[in-house]
Amino acid sequence: MNGTMSRREALRKLALGAGTLLVASAARAAGAAGTAGAAGTAGAGAAGKAHGGAVQPPPPTANLPHVVSADPLAIALSYHESAKTVDVTKFPTYKPDQKCASCLQLTGNVGDPWRPCNLFPGKLVNAGGWCKVWVKKV
Repeated sequence: MNGTMSRREALRKLALGAGTLLVASAARAAGAAGTAGAAGTAGAGAAGKAHGGAVQPPPPTANLPHVVSADPLAIALSYHESAKTVDVTKFPTYKPDQKCASCLQLTGNVGDPWRPCNLFPGKLVNAGGWCKVWVKKV
């Protein structure tokens, strides 16, 4: 083993690490707001009991803003609202089948044209978009 890592592997690990940090910070914020389970060990069932026995649905995404190209994070990640506009000379790792809809970081309802992304908290990305930290969903 020579200890080197490919660019794709480095980006994949970066994306997974960023998603993990986002989830951890969201869980920490929820705990600080008093919405987390006792001692941080409660699962969905205990959380549901804390709210009258009903499991709370995920927050609605309909009112979230869309990521715009002028967003500093969108610029840093080279986000394109449409993968069709990606210049392969500037992004040689881009492949035509790489779209936000097939990325590990995309969440939300399959089939929705705009969905939440772990990399853009509080905003929606186009499912047909692309950014340079795309990681294949397995």
